[in-house]
Amino acid sequence: MTSIKNAVVVVTGANGGLGQEFVKQALDRGAAKVYATARTPRDWNDDRVVPLHLDVTDSGSVTAAADAARDATIVINNAGIYTHGDTITGTSIERLREIFETNFFGAVLVNRAFAPVLGANGGGAFLDVHSVLSWLGVAGAYSAAKAAFWSATNSFRVELAAQNTQVVGLHLGYTDTPMISMVTDEKNDPADIVRAGLDGLETGAHEVLADDRAVAVKAALSGSIADLYGLPDAPPPGGE
Repeated sequence: MTSIKNAVVVVTGANGGLGQEFVKQALDRGAAKVYATARTPRDWNDDRVVPLHLDVTDSGSVTAAADAARDATIVINNAGIYTHGDTITGTSIERLREIFETNFFGAVLVNRAFAPVLGANGGGAFLDVHSVLSWLGVAGAYSAAKAAFWSATNSFRVELAAQNTQVVGLHLGYTDTPMISMVTDEKNDPADIVRAGLDGLETGAHEVLADDRAVAVKAALSGSIADLYGLPDAPPPGGE
């Protein structure tokens, strides 16, 4: 488990709806410093917040951010993109690559760059922001990229255990942020999701299911594909 009190926290995608809440709640829990990273860093009017440029799709930018934040002890890997309607079959291959560059390769670059930093500072922790759509392929390219990042997080957890780095996966359903403003389904309060993620970090969780939808979908993975997606049951082998 990792304490946020007196920690040095890096938040990627800090200008977004969840990112801003991560910065706020980390400070509320006693973080000594928060690096608030974004492609276009903003002024936070707080001496404890250090705005830092970071484009997760640019390996040079990721390396530079890790070099600038050599005192980091917690990294919240939150940056991502989402457009309602992106599919596997109908979305251009260029758009598919863009989604994977941010939501998978960019997130992996962040963990790879900061793993040595955390190791040098005693181990620390990663909090990787996933989605219920990591397990449910109803959002096309976004679901595919998030599923890949979930798998990578599981690998990071195993590989970084030897350096005493905690790796937490945070799964959530639709949450009321600008990124999914086009979605009309019921949405979570970002403050509740962030609170659940940080609680899990501090209690030593490996994975946090932050809402009822995440709990239900994770449980349904042990059932049939037909039940999960509302598909007709497959015929028995050799029969109709």
